[in-house]
Amino acid sequence: MSSNPDFSDFFYAAPDGLQLHARIYGEADSGNWPVVCLPGLTRNARDFHQLALYLSTRVKHTRKVIVFDYRGRGESARDPDAANYNVGVEAGDALAGLAALGIEEAAFIGTSRGGLIIHVLGMIRPAILKAIVFNDIGPVLEAAGLAHIQSYLERTPTPKTFAQAVDAQRRVHGADFPALTDSDWERMVSALYHLTDGGLMPDFDPRLADAVANLDLTQPLPSLWPQFDALAAIPLLAIRGANSKLFSVETLREMQKRHPAMEAITVEGQGHAPFLETGDLPDNIATFLDRAEQLS
Repeated sequence: MSSNPDFSDFFYAAPDGLQLHARIYGEADSGNWPVVCLPGLTRNARDFHQLALYLSTRVKHTRKVIVFDYRGRGESARDPDAANYNVGVEAGDALAGLAALGIEEAAFIGTSRGGLIIHVLGMIRPAILKAIVFNDIGPVLEAAGLAHIQSYLERTPTPKTFAQAVDAQRRVHGADFPALTDSDWERMVSALYHLTDGGLMPDFDPRLADAVANLDLTQPLPSLWPQFDALAAIPLLAIRGANSKLFSVETLREMQKRHPAMEAITVEGQGHAPFLETGDLPDNIATFLDRAEQLS
């Protein structure tokens, strides 16, 4: 395990032997539930940096925070078999990492694909889930949102400079995120890209885009309502971007009907998926986790 002033890099072996990576914030055992953060489809641990710092150092009830890079993203190795880029394998990878760290239960925060992985964990290892935060994800994925993801993955830019990367992201996502500041966009680009000799490159295996490109959006998409219903006894906070195309208001309302104790936040001026370090979200998440633990 190597060290950084803010976190430690933890490398471990997946069940199939692939080397995977996680960031560990807050080394000391605070006695509070640890928090596991799971990023979106093509994203990585850097997305959670500011939130992880907040939860591990800047609140009264500090927590150890574990943020995973899935296989093929960030500092984790790319898989020679692209078929392994699926939520079932990635759920198993997360469990392997937590086992290597000796963590048997935790609160989980899942952005987009991370939330789908949490649905899977609820079926295969429900006891590990002490509380859940879903960031712009639910049991139903809207075809319009997936089409938007298909569109921008097909045209993923390879900018030469940081400024060009910021401009490219604003052109693609700006209409859905009018609330973001210049520093928010810059932070997004710093998390998404890595520097190569040819310029900035998205920090994920490009074969990930193939799985999304091959989705037939003319057919009804399967839902995860049975998996969601299995989470009924677990404290749950759902965060939705007001401009989200992937996570609909109707799905959020149905989730509240099925899980009446579920808390919900709508983030104005943001789409899929809200930046969890912005506005009151860090405090809202920390307060939710504290309340859930106190009531457990």
